[in-house]
This record gives sequence, structure tokens and C-alpha cells, in this order.
Amino acid sequence: MKFLDEAKVYIRSGDGGNGCVAFRREKFIEFGGPSGGNGGRGGNVIIEVADGLNTLIDYRYQQHFKAQKGENGMGSDRHGANGKNIVLKVPVGTQIFDEDRETLIHDFTKVGEKFVLAEGGNGGFGNAHFKSSTNRAPRNANPGQVGEERWIWLRLKLIADAGVVGLPNAGKSTFLSKVSAAKPKIADYPFTTLHPQLGVVNADGREFVLADIPGLIEGAHEGAGLGDRFLGHVERCRVLLHLVDATSEHAGKAYKTVRTELEAYGGQLTDKIEIVALNKIDAVEPDELKKQKDRLKRAAKKTPLLLSGATGQGVKEALRALADVIGESPVSAKAKSAAEAEPWSA
Repeated sequence: MKFLDEAKVYIRSGDGGNGCVAFRREKFIEFGGPSGGNGGRGGNVIIEVADGLNTLIDYRYQQHFKAQKGENGMGSDRHGANGKNIVLKVPVGTQIFDEDRETLIHDFTKVGEKFVLAEGGNGGFGNAHFKSSTNRAPRNANPGQVGEERWIWLRLKLIADAGVVGLPNAGKSTFLSKVSAAKPKIADYPFTTLHPQLGVVNADGREFVLADIPGLIEGAHEGAGLGDRFLGHVERCRVLLHLVDATSEHAGKAYKTVRTELEAYGGQLTDKIEIVALNKIDAVEPDELKKQKDRLKRAAKKTPLLLSGATGQGVKEALRALADVIGESPVSAKAKSAAEAEPWSA
């Protein structure tokens, strides 16, 4: 299944049915009077969060959604049927924006949550509605109200408890594959990860969802590399795990590059609790490792964890540090459905 986290959709609610002008024309019934029925109400456009979805790929192939119109009223006091609603299924974590892509209409955070995005038009009154003691034979009826129509943007922000950030080839995908049953692509070249990955992690009996996003490079907020469009997927995380490659030229500069991009993106990412870890410690000599650790400590102003995603060294300590921040009640109890798999025990 392809990953799609943004889609533009056209929606239109149903028009209301027209009221009817009719009179009774039955034998032996003199002055039968008005008998025009009311029109039915148009269908609504409803957005609903469905369990088990983790992408907006369905809206790549269909972008237009229209609810059913209400039926017109008829004679003999027959009212028109209401139009059927149309329901759009989205994954948990989806946001609805107006066409300007800035105005937030609704934010879905719970499975089963529903939101009426466009209400159907009311049906028009038939002439039977207007009869009174002084107007015994009204010959007027109302047309149905027109439904609402608009273009909207659906934007998915994965709900995960912890997120992994870092430069390309910092070992994020290897770490995720080591601690969960997720199978991200791993290769010895930059930007191996092209879209966010989720994995369910079990640390000392505490489960949480870990998100790995594509690597950031200098200038990502200006569109360099894959840009920063995937950073929205870690906005909901409680804690960030910042992995720095021990084999890089300068661990401190690598750390500052990513922090600069997080600050440029906004979204309060720099305010989140951050756990800094020096990865790939098995690939450097002890003297070089000490230098890189000191550089990273000066840049991050905290002592980094030392780990190796390939050998598993230090991985348990990193998971425990994440679990301690997340606590016993993860924010995304339902997010596991998007990444359900046999958890890896630390």
C-alpha cells in the first residue's frame, strides 16, 4: 500500500427536494383542498475516523464526493424521501483544512469520531403546508434549499507516542527495525526512507508507538532534499529521539543542523522533550567515539546515550528512556492499529 498523507477533495451535500402544488381531485369530495407534500432533505457529507486505516491513498483515485438529493414532494400529501448521507472514511490523526490550506476545520484524534462537514439543504414546503383558515387554497410551494459545496484538504498526521529524527543515514530505520516488527527499507545511501514508518515497541512490558520519518538535511525548510513536510507526523509525539551518526564528520554540527530545521518548521517541535543518542558506536574507534560524544554533549548541552542499532548495544536503555517520558498511559492507544505487529521486547 502506498503512503499518502495529503489529498485535495471536492465535497457537495445534497439539495433539498422541491415542495409540490397539488389539489385533491376525488369523486364526491367537494373542495378537496391542497394536498402538495414537502420535499425531502438533502444528504449530509460526514467525515468518520475508521480503525485500521493509516493512509489517505483512497482519495488519490477519487476526489469528488456528492451526497444524494432529497426527493420532490408529490400530491396526495406525499412527502419526498430524504437523501442519503455520504460518509468519507479517514485514519485517526487526520486534519481537515479549508481550500486555503491554512484554516483548520476539524482535527480527528479518536477512532469512531464523526464530523458533519456539509449539511444537506432543507426540503421545500408543499402547498398543503400553507393552508389556513383564511387561505383555503394556496397555490404556492417552496423550492428546496441548495446544498453546500467546497474544496477541502485532508492532511494526515500520524499519532505516535515517540518520534525518531536525524540526518539521512543516521540509523533511524535500522533502529526501528530492531525494536519493532516494522520492516522499513534499509540501504547504504541517503533518503532510503521516503515516507514515515510506524512500529509498536514493547519496553519492559510497556507498549508505545514509534514513528520514523525521512531524514532532514540543511535547508529542508526551504525544500532541500525531501523537505520538512513529514515533520507534521511527529507533532503529536510526546518525546523525540534524536539520533546522531557517530561516523559523521562532526556530531555536534550534525545535531545543530537538525535542530535548526526543527526550529524553522515550528509546530512546537523544539519544545518537546528530546532524548539525544549517538548511534553506530560499533563503527568507530574508542578515541573517535570519545571525541564525537564530547562534541555532541557540548552541542546538545546534555550527555547523549550511546547505542548501536545494528548490534543492539544501548538499545534497551534508549527504549526505557522513551517509555519513562511517555508514561503508563500513551496518548495513542488506538494508533497501534496502524502499526499492529508482534512487538519486540527489550
